[in-house]
Amino acid sequence: MKLEKPRNVPEKLLLGPGPTPVESRVLRALSEPTLGHLDKNFVAIMDETRDLLRYVFQTKNELTVAMSGTGSAGMETACVNMIERGDKVIICTHGVFGTRMVDVAERCGAEVVTVSAPMGKPIDPEDVAKAIKNNPDAKVVGIVHAETSTGVLQPLDDIAKATHEAGMFVLVDAVTSLGGMEVPVDRLGLDMVYSGTQKCLACPPGLAPVTAGPRAVERIKNRKQKVQSWYLDLTMIMRYWGQERFYHHTAPVNMVYGLNEALKIIAEEGLENRWQRHRRNAEALWDGLEALGVKLLVDKEYRLPSLTSIVVPEGVDEAAVRKDLMSEYAIEIGSGLGELKGKILRVGLMGSGSNKENIVFFLAAFGNVLRKQGFAADIGGALEAVERKLS
Repeated sequence: MKLEKPRNVPEKLLLGPGPTPVESRVLRALSEPTLGHLDKNFVAIMDETRDLLRYVFQTKNELTVAMSGTGSAGMETACVNMIERGDKVIICTHGVFGTRMVDVAERCGAEVVTVSAPMGKPIDPEDVAKAIKNNPDAKVVGIVHAETSTGVLQPLDDIAKATHEAGMFVLVDAVTSLGGMEVPVDRLGLDMVYSGTQKCLACPPGLAPVTAGPRAVERIKNRKQKVQSWYLDLTMIMRYWGQERFYHHTAPVNMVYGLNEALKIIAEEGLENRWQRHRRNAEALWDGLEALGVKLLVDKEYRLPSLTSIVVPEGVDEAAVRKDLMSEYAIEIGSGLGELKGKILRVGLMGSGSNKENIVFFLAAFGNVLRKQGFAADIGGALEAVERKLS
């Protein structure tokens, strides 16, 4: 086999919905010598990683692990372990990833009742309460905390309370929130929460942090049917990540190194400091975009600090905007998904990528690209708005 060209990986600024910029410390950790997945030195790293995950999840849950796979593996893990064939579940859909949760639950054999809201709007807790009242035999309520397809931050307090009062379990998607804002696992008693490493944790994709509370663990242990996925079966995975070190599968050793280092970076900054940085920079971006002359999809009260959705101005070709940002400035942003395809642009400020320099660079580049299409972008006003916010 003749290899004609060497691998060429240019550096680009990742300001999309994920993956996000990865710090050099994490990249170095990924390149450290590979150990055996049962080696005592690696086991020590696993233990430390679990402690760090508990810190970021804000939980004391014993069952807190990093599943081998991306954030979608986290969703599958939560569903296949918490749902048995024939169970009725209530799933909230206000974007693409809530809809995906419905798909996964149905593949588990669940009877799914949906509670919906338009894309760009949060789920109304009263609608969830009605669904719970009308379906008292439901076992699980699933909801997306941070809807990546729209940039909506879903309030959880009232929904978690209503779910628990009915004796049901709360299953939460925190893929785009963990590490960038509060994920109130213990405060609200969230029963099963999953995430991904490639968003606010600022690690390459490849692992899915999962935490399960005591009630969820009891449910999993007392299942009447085997977990339908051998690979994602927490009854076995917990024995590998726990003190027993029961062999299940060969863990992605170097990915665990990378996650371990990314979590250390978060701990060094401090969770609340990190949340405040993400929020402050997001608000600066919002002010800058509005001064630039564009509209945002989500009402401010429900906007994610990690991801912002921009309504594409009339007459502007969003695909051309993304193409020009990449070819002229090496900036990657995301397009719309589902019914919002072609209608919005998604900008992510996550992990180390959430900083003033990136905001200023993006706004200037975005304004220039919009001007090419005849849109009167006020770049000066946008940069002044950012400076006012962050000065």
